[in-house]
Amino acid sequence: MSALLTMSGVRAGYGGSEVLHGIDLEVPAGGVAAVLGHNGAGKTTLLRAAVGLLPCKAGRITFDGREITGLKPHARVAMGIGYVPQGQQSFTQLTTAENLRVVADGRKGGKALIDESLDLFPALKELLDRKAGLLSGGQRQQLAIARALITEPRLLVLDEPTEGIQPNVVAEIERIIVDLASRGDLSVLLVEQHVGFSLRASDVYYVVESGRVTHSGASDDTATHEVASALAI
Repeated sequence: MSALLTMSGVRAGYGGSEVLHGIDLEVPAGGVAAVLGHNGAGKTTLLRAAVGLLPCKAGRITFDGREITGLKPHARVAMGIGYVPQGQQSFTQLTTAENLRVVADGRKGGKALIDESLDLFPALKELLDRKAGLLSGGQRQQLAIARALITEPRLLVLDEPTEGIQPNVVAEIERIIVDLASRGDLSVLLVEQHVGFSLRASDVYYVVESGRVTHSGASDDTATHEVASALAI
């Protein structure tokens, strides 16, 4: 399986503090790559470097064969990289419908894109007139992913999509990630604490510790033991 996104020897951090110490990672085209690790391992920093919110101090990032290491975040969005950060982010004073329209306005076929996103998250159809700030954590997370999908990404970057949400919504998000990736025109880079969720939803996994990839492989029947041993859980 060819790679859509490749990070080679990426070093990044904040100020004079380096967090990533030479990250090598590939997201398969039409597949899912899961990044696992303990809190503080550098997972979110890795995602921020991938989407351009954090500059690389060294290394190279390519997207569909094109180097994007120095590109700004908006240029990466235009190329087809969508990002859903941690924390179920939304415009809390806007309704669910308004949150979706903010992203869709100005896009060709905006209404159809909204409808497609709502078909993936049917629970949101009953909440279109409710302010996002009044939604549950799980509902806000579904809204955040739906908004990102309206941008028609080729790569969807998800940071802890199941954090703090109820189990039934976790299962729904997992189903949707697997369904989206199975279509073949969308790749996913997923940071997730839940090992079972991550391995069921992904094709390949990477374990990050102290800013380095310490283990990686195919998310097959042997992966659960390998990852559990790597994380000592």
